[in-house]
Amino acid sequence: MKKLALHWQILIGMIAGILFGWFISKFDFGPGFIKDWIKPIGTIFINLLKLIAIPLIIASLIKGISDLKDISKFSLIGGRTIVIYILTTVIAISIGLLIVNIVQPGNSISAETLEQLTSAYQADMGAKVSKAQAQKNSGPLQFIVDMVPSNIFGAASNNGNMLQVIFFVVFFGISLLLIKPEQAAPVKSFFDSLNEVIMKMVDLIMLMAPYAVFALLAALVVETSNPDLLVALAKYAMTVVLGLALMVGVYLLTVSTYVKMSPGKFLQGISPAQLLAFSTSSSAATLPVTMERVEEHLGVEKEVVSFVCPVGATINMDGTSLYQAVAAVFICQALDFELTFADQLTIILTAVLASIGSAAVPGAGMIMLVIVLEAIGLPADKLAIGLALIFAVDRPLDMCRTVINVTGDATVALLVGKSVGKIGTPNVKNWDDNLEEVI
Repeated sequence: MKKLALHWQILIGMIAGILFGWFISKFDFGPGFIKDWIKPIGTIFINLLKLIAIPLIIASLIKGISDLKDISKFSLIGGRTIVIYILTTVIAISIGLLIVNIVQPGNSISAETLEQLTSAYQADMGAKVSKAQAQKNSGPLQFIVDMVPSNIFGAASNNGNMLQVIFFVVFFGISLLLIKPEQAAPVKSFFDSLNEVIMKMVDLIMLMAPYAVFALLAALVVETSNPDLLVALAKYAMTVVLGLALMVGVYLLTVSTYVKMSPGKFLQGISPAQLLAFSTSSSAATLPVTMERVEEHLGVEKEVVSFVCPVGATINMDGTSLYQAVAAVFICQALDFELTFADQLTIILTAVLASIGSAAVPGAGMIMLVIVLEAIGLPADKLAIGLALIFAVDRPLDMCRTVINVTGDATVALLVGKSVGKIGTPNVKNWDDNLEEVI
């Protein structure tokens, strides 16, 4: 009997988790049971994915660069990757601004709802504002300074320092290309083998995915509070989701016209990564799966995937940028703060720059939003109120925008791969076969 494809298993796990969380929350013991016996399964899964994220970047990126055998090829891939990522981010922000100005969801928020939200989330907002203020007060070149690590082992010990790790690995890989091939051979052989081991670890971890997403979604349902406020903010949430859906349409149109790949094939190939992105709200945690799906199921060669996807998980935040544009305008509408056309152009520029520095972890978009709001001059006394206004629905929207971030990474990998002739025949694997190999 043919087993279900991985994406169907994950989808079933998500639906079952939501239903189970809703059902057990009706009982007094339910929240405690979920917290003690169900949620840890999802936490372990996320930790496992994060565990191999840095080793995967190191091994695959060094292998990918060394396989190029020519520094000019690396310059070509790197340049096109950065340009396309910035372009897709600008498109995402523009879509967000267009949708929010048409729908104008902020006009439906009452003063009473504002007061409830402010009192409920005032404490949480203080920490977000403080972190954003510290980042804003840094110098204009601080981003470049932060990108260069003083200790690679210290940088590799924290997934939030992924850009520093990428900098070191790219530096290492370029140096490997510049020495004699016979001297580079032992190092290249080591990282080739290490990459294979890491990819096998990804295979094994993914066997746990359907059960993990069940646990994550069940815990989310039980922990969600203030349902009345969620209803009050439904119009804003639907505006964000509509913008994200339009961005998916842009990806599919681009893939079908330029790469000549059908939308169905693209979505089928990347869907497990999308579902995991939705469950974990973390591009970094989903990175191992994204890389495996793009290479094995979409046919992009490793030398492209190993550079484009890790860089994308760090600087490509299309979903986050779109959300920031919608959220900024929504807050200004709700607080009756008038925005000029110049202010909206400022939102585009600031959101692009913020997305580059935004960490690939849950909740980072909220911190970046503070910088965007301050750039357009929102008064400090209204800033915390504005953040409290959207905090109630930030978690589910964070899940949705992470899906777009991951989809954008896969799309750009296809575009870059096509432009340099690095798309071949997919080497599709059956995840269930990996379990049979282990047994």
